[in-house]
Amino acid sequence: MADVQELLEPIRAIHNRVRDAVVAACERQDVEELSGVDREAASDTIYSIDVVSEQTIQNLFEDLRRQHRFVLIGEGFDEDSQSDAAAEWRVIVDPIDGTRGLMYQKRSAWILTGVAPNRGSETSLDDIVLAVQTEIPIVKQHLSDQLWAIRDQGVRAERFNRLTGERKSFRPRASQAGTIAHGFATVSRFFPGARDVLAAIDEEIVRGALGPVQPGKAHCFEDQYISTGGQLYELIMGHDRFVADIRPLMGIGICCHPYDVCTALIAREAGVIVTDAAGQSLRVPLDVRTDVAWAGFANSRIRGQIEPLLKAALHKRGLMQQ
Repeated sequence: MADVQELLEPIRAIHNRVRDAVVAACERQDVEELSGVDREAASDTIYSIDVVSEQTIQNLFEDLRRQHRFVLIGEGFDEDSQSDAAAEWRVIVDPIDGTRGLMYQKRSAWILTGVAPNRGSETSLDDIVLAVQTEIPIVKQHLSDQLWAIRDQGVRAERFNRLTGERKSFRPRASQAGTIAHGFATVSRFFPGARDVLAAIDEEIVRGALGPVQPGKAHCFEDQYISTGGQLYELIMGHDRFVADIRPLMGIGICCHPYDVCTALIAREAGVIVTDAAGQSLRVPLDVRTDVAWAGFANSRIRGQIEPLLKAALHKRGLMQQ
């Protein structure tokens, strides 16, 4: 098995070129052009802005394939040679995670990549040993963060100033708070379908953790960031203390897929606890179809406060077995 370290810098370089291509497209085109539907894929709607990233990233990974043998899996990609038993790696990619916010120039999106030793169809998210995520900023934002991690080597990060070209390293730090009080805690409910149930679960968790709401006071806050990579970033940076995306348990439309959460390794290396809805590791296949329910806790104390309440709310509704 080759050293995964050999893939780190080439993947970072690919991310940088994709970021620049997408930002340039956003500068050239208006919202109506960027938000046009290109096609309906099995896993999601592909918008015009997605195509820019897809084409760029596929071309660049084809260049990388001259030096390394891997299976490439990603949103919007054709099925790759996933039966290639001789491939050393399985690489899963989301060319743009957070398309909807970016195409309307509301909020940054992310390029996500995870690399795992090739175990064929048995390869899971839990096998990922290298992850890189790179911010695609909106046009009026001049700073872009890039984070990466190799398993058991911690997390590293760099902030790029796209006006000056300057790069500065920084050290992310997850929240050390022992409670969600006065912090951000979110149950994801981005789209229509079961939002009433998801909101009720959110309310039960907060009331169970912090008690009844007092007049004129706010127990905690939420942030419906329509990007799983973005949500992980907020946990990594200490901005959020708890996030749960349990949409797959509801049997509703669009859900999180493995490529959306393929950089969970970075969060774990930063000290964030990332689990499935039952509190177990994310042992789901590296594909483009599986729906993934997940929860992220900034630290073990937050997990101890929130996880029992989350499980109780799910048990109550028959969404999880005892």
